[in-house]
Amino acid sequence: MLKTTSEYIVDYLIKEGIEYIAGIPGHGCLSFFDAIRIQAEKGGIKYIQVKQEMSAVHLADGYYRASGKPLAVFASIGPGALNTLIGIGTAFVDSTPVLVFIGDAHTHMRGSGILQEIERHHDSDILSCFRPVTKRCWRIESAAQAPKIIKRAFKYMNEGRKGPVVIALPMDIQAQYIQQKQEYELAEEPPPPAVYASEGQILEAANILKAAKRPVVIAGGGALYAGISEELVAFAENCGAAVVTTLAGKSVFPEDHPLYGWHGGSKGTDAGNYICRTADAVLALGCRFSDETTSSYRKNITYNFPDAKLIHVDIDPAELGKNYPCTVKIAADVKTVIKQLLEYFPKENAPKLDETNPYYKDIERVRNEWLAKLKSLRESADGLLTISKFLHKFNELYPVGGLVVTSSGNTQAQVLQEYCFKTPNTHITTGGFSTMGFSLPAAIGVKLARPKLPVAALIGDGDFLMCMQELSTVRQLGVNIITVVLNNKGWMAIRDLQRDVFGNDYGNYFTTSDGVPYTPDFCAVAEAFGIRAVKISREEELAGAITEAINSNEPVFIEVAVTDEYPQSGGIATGWWDVPIPAYMKDKEKEYQKGVSEEYII
Repeated sequence: MLKTTSEYIVDYLIKEGIEYIAGIPGHGCLSFFDAIRIQAEKGGIKYIQVKQEMSAVHLADGYYRASGKPLAVFASIGPGALNTLIGIGTAFVDSTPVLVFIGDAHTHMRGSGILQEIERHHDSDILSCFRPVTKRCWRIESAAQAPKIIKRAFKYMNEGRKGPVVIALPMDIQAQYIQQKQEYELAEEPPPPAVYASEGQILEAANILKAAKRPVVIAGGGALYAGISEELVAFAENCGAAVVTTLAGKSVFPEDHPLYGWHGGSKGTDAGNYICRTADAVLALGCRFSDETTSSYRKNITYNFPDAKLIHVDIDPAELGKNYPCTVKIAADVKTVIKQLLEYFPKENAPKLDETNPYYKDIERVRNEWLAKLKSLRESADGLLTISKFLHKFNELYPVGGLVVTSSGNTQAQVLQEYCFKTPNTHITTGGFSTMGFSLPAAIGVKLARPKLPVAALIGDGDFLMCMQELSTVRQLGVNIITVVLNNKGWMAIRDLQRDVFGNDYGNYFTTSDGVPYTPDFCAVAEAFGIRAVKISREEELAGAITEAINSNEPVFIEVAVTDEYPQSGGIATGWWDVPIPAYMKDKEKEYQKGVSEEYII
């Protein structure tokens, strides 16, 4: 039976186990959308009707992070396609596989400037926008190419360092029959052998760690994606190493474990920065050593390289030695490597984690000091409802195995510093691209992937304003997620940064034209979408509202009116971040240059 290119692709998605496809139809993908209709009516695939194409990619991103399975996304030609870019950029930087189809100009009219074609520099040039943020992108130039390209796309996005791929479908090709024999040769071939480290590399790494007095494991997003939580606990205990996680790696290690050192970097913790900078050997698993993780590479703030020895393990060899010199470079799968290392650290030789172990006592001391500092932060905000107070109460009441989704802003930063995830792999966030507008659509994807678990999106009001239309999707799908908007009436993360660095602030409060503070009635908005909503303005209201939301069988929206008073509006400033100072701020700029002079990056 002959099938069109679009029919073949949609059938292929189903055979690969793709359960959902999300997007918005337009004239540029109408034939493709009709193929979706045919299979959706048969129950072969489910269509998710998002309200902005960026949200479709965030939804697919969240789904993968919660399930380990990719989703498909589609968009029309032109602006619909370009709307996916922020979502694709987020997935690319965080190494999430997402398969995106976009409409494109007819092959016989390419370069004519048809509706929504970009062609002034090159005919049908839209893929030039996608190349920097994808592992690979293709344009199907003939129906006969479709089987090979779709198979390659699955292979590319799932191999090695995973990431998003894009396939452009010219409108005429979407509608044409594939004339040759159509065989569904799936990309799900037997997986390639695990990428091992050599025995020499493992022996050298093991000897360094055995000789270390203060070993530290840095677990990044690659460690979280690899699912190494069980092995990481065993290795930390058997080696006697502290474990510090990056933002992308948060929740890979149980955060109530006595060897957990919280986080380092500019948004990290006093405990994490101290543990990292006093380390004599660091085992880095699946992390990039970005500026926020390293306090912009300023020596002796977070790290003490090259004085400390670095064993860096990553599936992507380009990351090894990119920012810091390595004593041992291992381009391999982190799960495989941690298992190899465990052979050199048997349980019977594990150091005692008690008062006789000075390193363990030091880890315990700085952990307790950090928790006491957080308590002091909450108590110092007398009479004010703060993000810290909300997170403390939410952490206390929310089920231990529930998933929490965050995105860029003070809420994300304070979840990093303050929220204790006791169950591995329960925190999902946008990492290196630091995207706003991620939490809500990603939480929808997370809930679709893990329907039996509680899912909560914790969002700032500035973040929510970028994706609030997806409450419509929440209501239509009936997914009972908890959406919490921590409303401080502005972009307070940037306002607080201005205060911290420049000593002033401008343009980040939401106000009317005459300077009066302004905020939408978010609860009324949620109710207009058909979602039950509650507004909280006092600390004593938190417990009841949170408990009721957890026990609800339908979507719940909570607006928490948190203070915008500085510094209670944010968390605890720790580490250092390279934010350049204008030359006319002479004293501050002089201090800034001193910090820059202490940066160590190769």
